[in-house]
Amino acid sequence: MPEFYNKLENLYNSNMYPLHMPGHKRNAEDIVLKDISKIDITEIDDFDNLHDANGIIAAAQERANKLYGADETFFLVNGSTSGVLSAISAVAGENDTILVGRNCHKSLYHAAYLRKLNLKYIYPEYLREYDLYGKIDPDTLGNMLNPSIKAVFITSPTYDGISSDIAKIADIAHKNGIPLIVDAAHGAHFGFSKELPENAIKQGADLVIHSVHKTLPSMTQTALLHVQGKLIDRDRLRRFLRIYQTSSPSYVFMASIDSCMDYLDGTNKGFFDNLIKYKEEIIQATANTRHIKVFGNDIINDAAKVVISVKNTTMTGQQLYDILREDYDLQLEMAGASYGLAIISGLDTQEGIRRLIRAIIEIDEQLSEKTDNSYDEMLYHNEVIMPIYKAWDSDYDILKLDQATGACSADFINLYPPGIPLVVPGEIITQKLIDDLKRFIKQGMNVQGVLDINGCSSVKVIVKK
Repeated sequence: MPEFYNKLENLYNSNMYPLHMPGHKRNAEDIVLKDISKIDITEIDDFDNLHDANGIIAAAQERANKLYGADETFFLVNGSTSGVLSAISAVAGENDTILVGRNCHKSLYHAAYLRKLNLKYIYPEYLREYDLYGKIDPDTLGNMLNPSIKAVFITSPTYDGISSDIAKIADIAHKNGIPLIVDAAHGAHFGFSKELPENAIKQGADLVIHSVHKTLPSMTQTALLHVQGKLIDRDRLRRFLRIYQTSSPSYVFMASIDSCMDYLDGTNKGFFDNLIKYKEEIIQATANTRHIKVFGNDIINDAAKVVISVKNTTMTGQQLYDILREDYDLQLEMAGASYGLAIISGLDTQEGIRRLIRAIIEIDEQLSEKTDNSYDEMLYHNEVIMPIYKAWDSDYDILKLDQATGACSADFINLYPPGIPLVVPGEIITQKLIDDLKRFIKQGMNVQGVLDINGCSSVKVIVKK
């Protein structure tokens, strides 16, 4: 077992009595807490402090850093969200402008709200044939840079598993003296096999956020923040990590991260061999389906992501998601407009993979009639009339959805997952957005930010002065 866990377990087995938090006193009989309470402690003597690490936590963070190859790595116990908030806050302040991918997670927008930032959007390419958003074009990004931009922030890989050319983007940003932040929450497994893309750190990004729990064996809410180069003020970064993370960091979470790093650092090459084998098995076994398509590595080059497309069939992505869950006991990660997304790992079972394959083939056999069930682009080019931080704090009215065309949104509206805003506070609500929202709601998709008031779909809009 890794040193971090062993040290916690040795404390549990010692005669040291806990006259400190947490309240279960490492002696819980509760069925959930029973197995983990023995290593759930607080910052006591000889166990270091996440916010001023110089002992066991510092050593564990250094182990993670060596695995990924940054200058410095920080454990995150408040998930990747705290890493995004800290990274943005470290590079930009009130009224500063950052260039961001429009397909970024809502935590980026929350950082813009908290720090009173202005956002300049770059849109990824839209792969209309697949109903997917693709890469950020480096040349387009380069043409958008100017001295007023404090940082570049992009998501790579995307939720669906498509990666941008981080090396080229980093080079362009650095030639302009601008740091590059990469939300690689879904790419913590990158770089550990030649069959996987290289990780964003090795490609030159200045700040990289990884959710180790998404594709690696670690507990939910565990993540890493990596920093390298001379463009980031490290003291400022540490300040915001202390602000955005709890002052009582979970030792269970930190032990989980360290155990995951120990797993990656050990003889567990089979994890990645299995992952790559499972993805290839799914692609090959479904190659002859008539209507359902599992996108190959030429489109989705992330082995952990299986995109199951029902585009141009009588089925929607949400219906595929529901059928797999209700009829086959297979729970997907999310549903898109015309596809379902599965996340696999090296710890899946052969039986689980085969069940998914059988289900795809059986569902495909039931489809015959074709129709257009796709959407136009869903990253809307909405007119911005007010910064997020002003709009979200403004007085608002509630209008029925049908009455909101041309109004200024007072709240975020997004599908969750993946949590990418369809409209941001301060943007104009368009008729196209309203029409799409109606379709999403009718299909039973998880729409956040649309209120159900007396059976009517309604939205918050800014009061006209």
